[in-house]
Amino acid sequence: MAADLFYNHENMKSGSKKAAPSPLEGSWNVMTLEVDGQPMASGMLAGARIVVEGDRFQSLGMGEVYEGKVKVDSSASPKAIDMTFTKGPEKGNTSLGIYELDGDDWRLCLTMRGGTRPKTFATAPGTGLALETLKRGAAPAAVEAAAEEPAGAGAPTELEGEWSMVSGFMDGQAADASMVKYGKRVTRGNETVVKFGPQVFIRATFTLDAGKSPREIDLVHSQGMHKGKTQLGIYECDGQFFRYCASTPGQPRPTDFEARKGDGKTIAVWKLEKR
Repeated sequence: MAADLFYNHENMKSGSKKAAPSPLEGSWNVMTLEVDGQPMASGMLAGARIVVEGDRFQSLGMGEVYEGKVKVDSSASPKAIDMTFTKGPEKGNTSLGIYELDGDDWRLCLTMRGGTRPKTFATAPGTGLALETLKRGAAPAAVEAAAEEPAGAGAPTELEGEWSMVSGFMDGQAADASMVKYGKRVTRGNETVVKFGPQVFIRATFTLDAGKSPREIDLVHSQGMHKGKTQLGIYECDGQFFRYCASTPGQPRPTDFEARKGDGKTIAVWKLEKR
């Protein structure tokens, strides 16, 4: 058969069919992820993986749990893959994709919002495509666990509370809606934690200077992609919305909240959910 997911007739008993192992069988750690031309920060991928068993798959560590059926066709060029979701926010939808497999390395390009199967392993703004590279193996033992609440020290600041993400930009590129949906920020005292689903993006202590215009914020990172580094930023807060802009660690403080391609800035708007 052309498809790699086929029935092993030698194992048929009483008319039942047992699926033979797929070449994609196993647990795969997500190494890189690019959505609509925007690379996702490595700190967001800690613990993200796809598990394939026969013709079933499960996607873990990226917020919600996604489950479904996978069908591949290795006779197509490039090789084709269909992932039909049976559980999670995408239930009932099918992502059409292409893939390459080289031993324990898997490259995958998929549609996220319907449309036609991609022809190349590339994404661009507005294409609705996701490009992933994965490596087969057990989940890393050293994934950093997140505490439910930051400890914090000192009196509450104007940033105190639990915030949901409204929008964001990284290096001038708008964050994908699926990323924004799972963005949460919790601030207690002088410590803040940003998570996407269960994964910690940043954990940092901060100092504020509300007397400057624009107001200034300095963050010292203890977990995440900038661990051990200091980041300079500016912010606005009206009690309901918090807007934040920070330069790449080691770069001068930004002077405005404008997103420009290749600027290296992280920009986000957060809405207060609970003090």
